Amino acid sequence: MGSIRIYEGMPPLTEEERAEIRRNKPKSDDEIDFSDIPRMTKEELSKFKPARLRKQKQNIAS
Repeated sequence: MGSIRIYEGMPPLTEEERAEIRRNKPKSDDEIDFSDIPRMTKEELSKFKPARLRKQKQNIAS
C-alpha cells in the first residue's frame, strides 16, 4: 500500500479514516463502472488535439 501523506496543519487521521483509505484501494479498469458516462460522438472526438498542438496561453506580466 502507498504511504499516507499528512500535510502541515492537518489533524491526525483517525483509525476509522485509515481503515477507509485501506478499503478504497485502486481498482482495475474491469472493476470500474463507466456506465453513467455518455459515449462521445465522432464529431466530439474529432475536435480533440494533442496537448502539444494546442495554442499555449500567454501570461501577460504588468
